[in-house]
Amino acid sequence: MLLSCHQRKASVLPLSLLALPLAAYVAAGPSAAFAQGLESAAWSRPDAAGPIIKPDPQSTFRDDFHAEPVRWRALHAFNPAAVVRNGRVHVLFRAEDDTGERKIGGHTSRLGIAVSEDGMHFEVAPEPVFYPSKDAEEPREWPGGVEDPRIVEAGDGTYVMAYTQWNRKIFDVGIATSKDLVHWQKWGPAFYRSHGGKYRNLAYKSAGILTTLQGGRLLAARINGKYLMYWGEGRVGLATSTDLVHWDPVEDKNGQPVVVLSKRPGYFDSELPEVGPPPVLEKDRIVLLYNGKNAETRRDEALPPGTYATGVAVFRADAPEKLLSRSSRPVFKPELPFEQTGQYSAGTTFAEGLVFYQDRWLLYYGCADSLVGVAVSGTRR
Repeated sequence: MLLSCHQRKASVLPLSLLALPLAAYVAAGPSAAFAQGLESAAWSRPDAAGPIIKPDPQSTFRDDFHAEPVRWRALHAFNPAAVVRNGRVHVLFRAEDDTGERKIGGHTSRLGIAVSEDGMHFEVAPEPVFYPSKDAEEPREWPGGVEDPRIVEAGDGTYVMAYTQWNRKIFDVGIATSKDLVHWQKWGPAFYRSHGGKYRNLAYKSAGILTTLQGGRLLAARINGKYLMYWGEGRVGLATSTDLVHWDPVEDKNGQPVVVLSKRPGYFDSELPEVGPPPVLEKDRIVLLYNGKNAETRRDEALPPGTYATGVAVFRADAPEKLLSRSSRPVFKPELPFEQTGQYSAGTTFAEGLVFYQDRWLLYYGCADSLVGVAVSGTRR
């Protein structure tokens, strides 16, 4: 059950209620970001590009499940979320220990935190800040762990994290909140109460909450009093919330989750699309960076099979299910050795963290399920 005793009646939100006038949206306000719009951003690697966060076998942590301290980021450090807090970039990243089986998904994952003054060079805290414990979420998070965060800031300064809960049997999107990015309250699966428990057994992951740029920070945006979230791997859908904690999938006329993105034979997302960082409202458009996996057949022949590369999908702000445009080619893809080789041998630039910092966009991504990298769009002023 959820950690909160808060009760509410879940409501079905038809697509027609998403078609609202732009006045119903949170205004983004003037910003240098619109001169360097995310939709047309050109991504490049910093000079002397390399991983910005790496594993560290010497980092240990005592958890609720082992008699001895575990080496919590011994093997891999990847798939990061990012926010700007107190004028610095904070990255939460997935770290895997050296317990379990030597295969993807066979270790236990925890989330570490790293802080930077320039968005490029990070100091990593010695212990994780978010991890499986003997709490109400243990059945969903142990022994696989907590994975692949996306974080947004609410207007009151609360941070809301959507992350993957993985018990090595089934996965879902968990929600947690924090005031300082270090101490977290877990709220359980995002769709746990929705539609009378209809989605309680659904396997789903990868959720990005809609944001808008205000005062140099990406803040959660509402549509006519409701927050919006794009979610899913393979079939990307929509969900809404009034509190950023409890979410309702938007359904089609047949009572199924509406699909706003799906795979495309012959393209870089021929195997599947998957939500990337939290999407951004830019004037009358919603810009979603997403991760596409290349299939074995009927694929993008310019990329190896299985490669994850980054694309862009743009939706109407007054009808967030309406797709306006979508990348025909990746806007960012694995090119360097540390992006092309690692635990995931096909290579990834798996985008999950996005900030606007020092007048430019910074995109944080996982490299082959092993390391964290950063890409830049725009020129520092």
